[in-house]
Amino acid sequence: MPKRGYHHGNLKAALMESALDLIEKKGPTGFTLSEAAKQAGVTPAAVYRHFEGREDLIAEAARQGYEIFADLMEHAYQSGQPSALAAFEATGRAYLAFARKFPGHYIAMFESGISVNRTPELAAASARANEVLEKAAEDLSKHIPEDRRPPASMFSAHIWAMSHGVVELFARNSPGRASPFPPEDLLETGIGVYLRGLGLIRPDD
Repeated sequence: MPKRGYHHGNLKAALMESALDLIEKKGPTGFTLSEAAKQAGVTPAAVYRHFEGREDLIAEAARQGYEIFADLMEHAYQSGQPSALAAFEATGRAYLAFARKFPGHYIAMFESGISVNRTPELAAASARANEVLEKAAEDLSKHIPEDRRPPASMFSAHIWAMSHGVVELFARNSPGRASPFPPEDLLETGIGVYLRGLGLIRPDD
């Protein structure tokens, strides 16, 4: 395999590409830094110019993932405006779309055991993604009487948990588990039940 990345001044990007592929295929603990280096076409020693070990490589994949995730969530939120309900529902769907389109990043973010507080940059990227969903929840919750209004952070956490559950159980090809309905339908109806319970959408006739 011809060496790439290092000689072209793009070692870090080549390593990330390899790492994301290996994370998706083998899981976050199923490969070594040497494997990532070999797949990127560089020597293991060259890797240490950018990363101290495999966990640093995975943490960088998670940081990149949160940045992409936050951008997608923000775009979904803005595309649903000026309706607070449409914006909120769009952010939920964006979660599912992200998990499908960026599986390596998703695994690094949520299944690697890497703390979001490992680096300030990772913590900031994670917080930005959470803030978008919380902002959408806050906009929507203004339609609930104040005495029945949950905190926006709780509201958004409920939807995040529901979205994550649908992804983990039914959208990531869990062995031996098949969804009785499309994941999009499960998420949409689940959010609908939740919002009806809060009085934010009308009950079915």
